Amino acid sequence: MIGFLLTTLATALSLLVVDLAVPGVDLANFPAAIVAALAIGLINSTVKPILSTLSLPLNFLTIGLFSFVINGLCFWLAAVLVPGFYVNGLLGFFLGPVILSFVNTLLSKYFAERNPDVTIKTEV
Repeated sequence: MIGFLLTTLATALSLLVVDLAVPGVDLANFPAAIVAALAIGLINSTVKPILSTLSLPLNFLTIGLFSFVINGLCFWLAAVLVPGFYVNGLLGFFLGPVILSFVNTLLSKYFAERNPDVTIKTEV
């Protein structure tokens, strides 16, 4: 349970960093970041595998670059579902998930070092 909470917290903090760093990504407040982190986790565990499987031939033809589109679609879908979380423009669509993944990895590693007995998963 603590691992889930730390993963959600790391993703929410990463979303706040994305809000500051990427034009076109807007978060209203911290509760919206928490809800968006939960939505991203849910979408990444359900919708993303389906989209990745369906787009496998296209991903193969683009040498894996279509994965950026899949990540952007999942990021945008979370923004559609969560009030107070908005993604506008191509820069937010493509760069937002990349920055989110990078910052989330760093924060998850930090939390894992602080709590070695807890398993923390990187969601994006």
